[in-house]
Amino acid sequence: MPLSPTGRRTVARAATVVLAAAVVTAHNAQPANAAEIPTGARSLQSVNVSGSYLRHADYLGGIAAVTSSSSAQVKSDATFTVTPGLAGGAGCVSFQAANGMWLRHRDYRVRLETNAGTATFLADATFCVRDGSVSGSVRLESFNYPGRFLRHRDNQIWIDPSTTNAGTFAADSSWRVTTPWVAGRRSPILKGLYADPNIAYLNGRYYIYPTTDGYNGWSGSRFKAFSSADLVNWTDHGTILDLATQIDWAADRAWAPTIAYRNSRYYFYFSGATNIGVATSTSPTGPFTDPLGRPLVPAGFRSGQMIDPHSFVDTDGKAYLYWGNGYAYVVPLNTDMISYDTAQVRTLSLPNFREAPFVFKRGSTYYMTYSVDDTGSENYHVEYSTSTSPLGPWTHRGTILSKNLGLGIKGPAHQSVVKAPDSDTWYIAYHRFAIPAGNGTNRETTIDPLRFNADGTIQPVVPTL
Repeated sequence: MPLSPTGRRTVARAATVVLAAAVVTAHNAQPANAAEIPTGARSLQSVNVSGSYLRHADYLGGIAAVTSSSSAQVKSDATFTVTPGLAGGAGCVSFQAANGMWLRHRDYRVRLETNAGTATFLADATFCVRDGSVSGSVRLESFNYPGRFLRHRDNQIWIDPSTTNAGTFAADSSWRVTTPWVAGRRSPILKGLYADPNIAYLNGRYYIYPTTDGYNGWSGSRFKAFSSADLVNWTDHGTILDLATQIDWAADRAWAPTIAYRNSRYYFYFSGATNIGVATSTSPTGPFTDPLGRPLVPAGFRSGQMIDPHSFVDTDGKAYLYWGNGYAYVVPLNTDMISYDTAQVRTLSLPNFREAPFVFKRGSTYYMTYSVDDTGSENYHVEYSTSTSPLGPWTHRGTILSKNLGLGIKGPAHQSVVKAPDSDTWYIAYHRFAIPAGNGTNRETTIDPLRFNADGTIQPVVPTL
């Protein structure tokens, strides 16, 4: 893409913003409040071309007439899920289509593309909301090309400078925000490429700690945290630990973290360069610091890779650390949560185990969930076993989460489980290939209910969009 005369704005990190709520009414009624667009499914109606809406066709943005008698496909093409801007920015938003792709500009033309996770893509797919030409309408300014706005030109959508066709430009670039023609996608719950989610309920909120995805060879270095009061609207708390600048013994391959609370502190266990480390903080969103200055579980400590830690604190207060790839291990943690007796490390017998051990307790039963196959395979899935002890032995119970090609869902696994407070309501967080064109390094995070049969066994999870 050519640079604008002032150059492209540098985008170092994506930061999600929370937009204020606004009133959204039906088509042909009063529009949303000016200079804000509520998150969720929305449609955008042209201010000066009556009955025409922003839509995509053959992956290119344009405007077209949409009515109640239009086909389901046309209505879907004119519906976008509005999210906080992928590149951050106060009052900025991004637009995701039903097929999972995002509106972005390239060579100033607006089109749909799969989120590549790069700083360039995130910026190209972010638009900042401004007042429109008429009361209640909005304009969308390019995040990385200030002064250029999303506007229709010959029924095509471009980002053009406001000096273009001064007489009509303001109207050409103004939109009324309406209720969506069809319901938008519910997920992914985290906007962008994230995998290996560890979900936990801490200090009155739900938190997710994922792997930041989209890097060849899974070579990312940063860990982020997200929180929510309702499992629907998520706040991005930014980077809470960066291996490249905060850890002396690892600089990359920041994978699959987990968190525990004890001793009035939070203990963040993470994979770094195929070692397992621990960092601590007084806040679930950090900043986290390394109290050891070395790995807690070093590479080569046992057979297989020393990755995918999971910390579990039992109802009796005892804490355990599980981990492994190819082989599954567990060890009781000392009360300081950052040390253990190497003589107490056990190898677990878990049929088909590949990685991502995650234990939770319901009643008197311990559930060991884990991932099977390879994260790059569409057949990556979740199986589980049960026990009366956090150390086993474990009884294999079978598969609870697997692909659904009819919905385009591939490789759903690397799971974690959380219970809603004061209830017997449970949820499973996991990643899958980003839809529609993701793979083992381009994954997205979602959540579905986890339900139990009367005998305590887990029902198969129904993966949803």
